Amino acid sequence: MKRRIVMSMLAGATLLASTLLGASPAPAAESAGPAARETARPADAPAEFGTDWHDPVTAAPPVTRPAGKSCQVTVAEAQFRDFTPYKGTYSPPDGCGDRWSKVVLRMDGKVKGRQYDRLGYLHVDGVEIFRTSTPEPSPDGIEWSVEKDVTRYSGTFRGDRDVEMLIGNVVDDTYTGVIDVKVTLTFYAGRPAANPDRVLTLRDGTLTTPRNSERIVAEVYATGSGGGCEEFWYLAAPEPAPYSCKAAGGPYREVQIKVDGRLAGIAAPFPHVWTGGWSNPFLWYVIPGPRAFDVKPIEYDLTPFAGLLNDGRPHRVEVSVVGVPEGQSGWSAPVNVLVWQDAERAHVTGRLTVHRADDLANSSAYTPGSEHRVDTQGGHRLTVAGYVDTSHGRVTTTVRRSLTNDSAHRWTDGENLDALDATWTDEQSVTVDGRGPARTTRTQRTYTMDGSIVIGADDRLRTVLTLGDRAAVVTAQDGRRTHWSRVDDTYTGDAAWTLNVPRDQRHAVGTTSERYRAYGSDGCHDRSLTSVQGVLTEDRIRC
Repeated sequence: MKRRIVMSMLAGATLLASTLLGASPAPAAESAGPAARETARPADAPAEFGTDWHDPVTAAPPVTRPAGKSCQVTVAEAQFRDFTPYKGTYSPPDGCGDRWSKVVLRMDGKVKGRQYDRLGYLHVDGVEIFRTSTPEPSPDGIEWSVEKDVTRYSGTFRGDRDVEMLIGNVVDDTYTGVIDVKVTLTFYAGRPAANPDRVLTLRDGTLTTPRNSERIVAEVYATGSGGGCEEFWYLAAPEPAPYSCKAAGGPYREVQIKVDGRLAGIAAPFPHVWTGGWSNPFLWYVIPGPRAFDVKPIEYDLTPFAGLLNDGRPHRVEVSVVGVPEGQSGWSAPVNVLVWQDAERAHVTGRLTVHRADDLANSSAYTPGSEHRVDTQGGHRLTVAGYVDTSHGRVTTTVRRSLTNDSAHRWTDGENLDALDATWTDEQSVTVDGRGPARTTRTQRTYTMDGSIVIGADDRLRTVLTLGDRAAVVTAQDGRRTHWSRVDDTYTGDAAWTLNVPRDQRHAVGTTSERYRAYGSDGCHDRSLTSVQGVLTEDRIRC
């Protein structure tokens, strides 16, 4: 039972934050602070953690910025002490026009004292443009920053808008950390890319698109959290397994989107680990897990449904998570809908021509023993196709998506050993066939988690964990590759500390590393970081 107590203790902040996010979550970092752009000098590591450590840093590349004129606007500036959201207004920048080649969001944060990891969001005109979580501070205080390319929301930024931001927090005699943040948008003048014309949100669960929509993409910031079992959904065990987190179907989760009750998209959720996760905050003080500071939305191409959606009437759009026990909270899934319009047509007509969903496969087998074990295999396939008759001819879009999940979960009585080895794959192809040669974009995503928590007889807790976030994207036209990219973000950590003693007697030690490799048509990025006892000992850039 010891591990169960520790996990619930460290999840407390997320439980509180879930109230604010509707049983939600938080984050993935594209960059973190000035250290993300410079090479650190190796430093000698102490024998164990002290009362201060290096500011959080990630190996992911910073957002590239074009040359030329830019304008900056402050979107939010607040100190979060409770669950009161910041509310303000946004106005477009002066001097950079109303069309931009790029828009970059930057959040700078600082906190000191004692505090859990907290979860938050930023809305502009109701559109969620950023979802995040926070690092846990040192008594002396830390600073960090996150950058995100938000050019796709340019349509939302062209007028005066309401702003709402919240990082739910609790400050009292024990948890003293006030989260102080500032968020800016930097606009770069220049020729804009082919961004959406509008970004819509749901109203009472319904969507009404412009009648001339020719491309429609939904994005869902899906995160399992809430401090309860759905924060650690990948560890859920079916009956009759003697485990603290139960789900009848085991740990298989799938994020589905439906249009008027018909399945329109499927996706594997990313297995986020926040900065108090896996019973060991010492893993995450300097190097967070993948996507821990900037949650990436799941994307669903709904263009095959455009003919149906363009009738001028509201249509019900629902997002659900397969596998969550009935009546159990713990997931947040806000939806944005990106729309590209046909400027030459008042009404774009079309039809859904193919809708083929295979039966969902989900098997979780429990094997009792001195080490209990649950083996899970799951998967699903969906194909949808449809056409729209645009001013430039008929365009057919075919979307194929295939999901798999394989995991082996082992634990002992009392959960003093708790181990998981899991892999998720999410493969998609989108073919657009219309004017000119057909263009196909194939995306292969793979997420991995391999780790264990062990509590010894001396109350010494040790966590060893490896996380992987990989993606390969290839676009081909007329049989020839026109663009490609490959990303491999790998995190490894090994940390230990003593339970049930005052903080200064925990004798915590920990080594964490991250290597982020990105290659493709746009160049390469290869950076490695290593932290030992909170000191950054390696910062190496290979390209």
